[in-house]
Amino acid sequence: MRNFRRWLVLALMVGPACVAAVGAKKPSVVMNRTGILSQAAARMAATPDSASAEALPGKPEVLARVRKVNSYQVAHPVIDKWEAAHPGVNPMHRPWPRATYYTGVMAVWKTTHDQSFLEQGAKWGRESQWGVGEEQLGANRLFPAETWLEVYFVKKDRAMIEPTIKWLATPDPLTPAGAKRWYLDDRGERERNVPYADSLYGASALAMLAKATGDKNYLNIMNAFFDDVTQALFDKEAGLYYRDTTFIGKRTPNGKKVLWSRGNGWVFAGIARILEYLPKNDPGRQRYLEIFRRQAAELVKRQGADGLWRMNLDDPEQFPDPETSGTGFFCFGLAWGINHGVLERKQFLPAVQKSWHGLTQSLSPEGKVLWGQLVGTQPDSTGREDTHEYVTGGFLLAGSEVYKLAKLRRMKGLRDAIWDRGELDGK
Repeated sequence: MRNFRRWLVLALMVGPACVAAVGAKKPSVVMNRTGILSQAAARMAATPDSASAEALPGKPEVLARVRKVNSYQVAHPVIDKWEAAHPGVNPMHRPWPRATYYTGVMAVWKTTHDQSFLEQGAKWGRESQWGVGEEQLGANRLFPAETWLEVYFVKKDRAMIEPTIKWLATPDPLTPAGAKRWYLDDRGERERNVPYADSLYGASALAMLAKATGDKNYLNIMNAFFDDVTQALFDKEAGLYYRDTTFIGKRTPNGKKVLWSRGNGWVFAGIARILEYLPKNDPGRQRYLEIFRRQAAELVKRQGADGLWRMNLDDPEQFPDPETSGTGFFCFGLAWGINHGVLERKQFLPAVQKSWHGLTQSLSPEGKVLWGQLVGTQPDSTGREDTHEYVTGGFLLAGSEVYKLAKLRRMKGLRDAIWDRGELDGK
């Protein structure tokens, strides 16, 4: 059985190249198994593509990193200033920080099939009774639903998603059944009832619900939600999003626009997660792809030399310290795009490598993700020890795709090395 598996893996790698060789003008060279693998190893060591693969960490290293970071977060749940000022309040009163963390937990589960991550997500669901929380922002109530749906796809227990379905169908100012623009932020200090970029991170829950239930109306709700927020906040010149409408037209002391890093991270990672579940034939898919690719192209221009992005994407000097929450989202989105064939590997792989290196260099020995901007709505100063659960979530999301990317690139490198058509054809 073991020998059969080895030959099966070899056949899967050699097979596509053998098919391509049928149309070759010159006879191909026949090599024995030892010769093929020896040449493969030599070719992998010599090609530029393999050099990129070597720059990525190995799967065991990535998994060890995410496990350590996750273990630290489990042992050190964050109690921020708001929670400290409201002792005894139900944690689901404002669940979005933890819910973002758990999207990373479930992303690691999906990539590695490490059962402990799945059970961690299911445990949080049971403790939260699979609810959407009590937050007074409709879109933010979708954040925990993303984890409930991921668990549902494995466990197939309708009770896990029923509270979300019921909430969305209940007429209320915070639901699509009760208001046309149910996703606005009405708590703003500067202006009330404004669309905000963070909200789009929850949109993928609607695509997931469409898949789980077969009800395409969830996609209609999601598309209308996304299009309205994008129409209001997307800066066509910059190819990036304002956090909300109050920042449009504002300038920093350096005369630059205010384009918040994490605000764009919410959107960029959110679109990747939408595309994960949006049907390939959905008429709106191309629009999501166009915005995702435009953002990607603009983001790599603004990456710091250390691999990390700064708080203001248009003015890195406004707050020059590194920042990891936005970087985690960007690393995830770029790696996801490469893995799913929607971003060019050669163009975007260096940014993934740099950002993952920057993120891993921003870990404490215990596994705490450092330099994470605290809760806010705009660029602000960040300290080395600053972090939150959503910062950890971004790191886990990035790790889930870097793990996969390293695996795919190694397979591609070995397959290409085994059958270099030009050389074997004597060209």
